[in-house]
Amino acid sequence: MSGRHAAAGSCGLLAASYWTLMSPYSQLLGPFPYRGATEEKVVALTFDDGPNEPYTSQIADLLDERGIQATFFQVGKCVEHFPDVTRRLASAGHVIGDHSYSHEFRTCVGRRSLHTEHRQAEEVFLQVLGRRPALYRPPWLLRTPALLHILRERDVQPVSGVFCHPLEVLQPDPHRIAEAALAKARPGCILIFHDGYDAKGADRSNTVEGVKIVIHRLSSAGYRFTTVDRLLGVPAYTSRSGDQRNASLAGRSEHVPPRPRIGRVPS
Repeated sequence: MSGRHAAAGSCGLLAASYWTLMSPYSQLLGPFPYRGATEEKVVALTFDDGPNEPYTSQIADLLDERGIQATFFQVGKCVEHFPDVTRRLASAGHVIGDHSYSHEFRTCVGRRSLHTEHRQAEEVFLQVLGRRPALYRPPWLLRTPALLHILRERDVQPVSGVFCHPLEVLQPDPHRIAEAALAKARPGCILIFHDGYDAKGADRSNTVEGVKIVIHRLSSAGYRFTTVDRLLGVPAYTSRSGDQRNASLAGRSEHVPPRPRIGRVPS
């Protein structure tokens, strides 16, 4: 019995650790918004791990055709490979968020390595965009007290969201990606897609096709699309020196309800 109790205790500890450190919904360590406080039919589309060509540009083409602005949480070393893609996205009105410099697990835990990651990423974004993002989404949504402390010091907003499909990174059928995303979409939702894969580059063609379906279905259901900063009412960027924030969106609610509402977008 003691062995079973020990095993059960270990499982419980793992579950609690996952919920605290990696769940999209947990607020135990501090505000980590996964949706905006609104009753309007509005959704923020977000894309992680890029830029990754040609898929980031294919998504950009799709969004531009529909007049949709989205938020791209990009990895610093990928931006170094495709700086023109990042500039194109920003010029089109899409928001660029920080998704670390290297997207490596070993750099996401220790305070010193976290500082180094943020400094390197900021340098890349400053060089490419002339400003640094005020939105940050940690790789795998992994946050620690040290990370959140660093973000507060740098006046950066951590951002969560809901994954469009639990296995999207493995590229299931586009319709499966879309149906899973639509099942989670509701007013104020922040949907997470991946235009890259752990900053290594990968085929994201099924994600591109899945996003097409999601946009069509949500638009038909009366939804509109926005960027994360507008949804949360927070700045998208800080100044080059980091001594003042863009306050153009100040005054909008930053409150995040503790749990998402249950519902499904009509077919």
